[in-house]
Amino acid sequence: MELSDEQISRYARHIILKEVGGSGQKKLLNSRALIVGAGGLGSPILMYLASAGVGTIGIIDFDDVSLSNLQRQIIHTTENVGMKKVKSAEKMIQSINPGIKINKHPQRLEKSNAENIISQYDIVADGSDNFNTRFLVNEVCHNTKIPLVSGALSQFDGQITTFKSFLGEDHPCYRCIYDEPPSGITALCAEAGILGALAGVVGAYQAVKVLKEILEIGESLSGNLLMYNSLNSAWRKVKIRKDPECPTCN
Repeated sequence: MELSDEQISRYARHIILKEVGGSGQKKLLNSRALIVGAGGLGSPILMYLASAGVGTIGIIDFDDVSLSNLQRQIIHTTENVGMKKVKSAEKMIQSINPGIKINKHPQRLEKSNAENIISQYDIVADGSDNFNTRFLVNEVCHNTKIPLVSGALSQFDGQITTFKSFLGEDHPCYRCIYDEPPSGITALCAEAGILGALAGVVGAYQAVKVLKEILEIGESLSGNLLMYNSLNSAWRKVKIRKDPECPTCN
């Protein structure tokens, strides 16, 4: 695969990075990433991966755009209220980078379809807002040996990590942290509220982690949980261990 003149110009700031270069950009263009949820986290992930030239981007989301989404879900616009989120997201992505392929999955991710959808991709970024979906994505990614970049939001706080539990001892999975949904923090944005720009911070960081995993550069976040508190502007990195009794990866 040779880069066209248009691609060389579009991705010039990547290509001049010695860690990326032309070969890294080709790797991005040949990669396939699935984004679970086209909401607060999914919005910046989708926009940055499209800008970076990830060649095939899958979007799974069953919901429609509502007016209350626009406070944080920056991939959607007022004129798209009522439209399926996957279609609205596709419109924005195509306006950013028409040279990439978009796979729309306008459905709920469930046990009956999860493996079939996820197995089509090289990497998954989870921007969902409920534990059932996170557990399901984690399980399928472990079983199919697909890296998972996970993010979560709660009012003024965010969490990001990468799961590659299929690699063994030093690589835990999501259920090594949460065996069951923790009580007291399961409320959705509609019930608990959320600082809109926080989604941009965490989602953009997820996009960085996805790109690093595809390019195989730097240190993976696997085995570590990165936590951000926007009220005191503090980042904290915590080591997480594999649970020997984990129902998914052990």
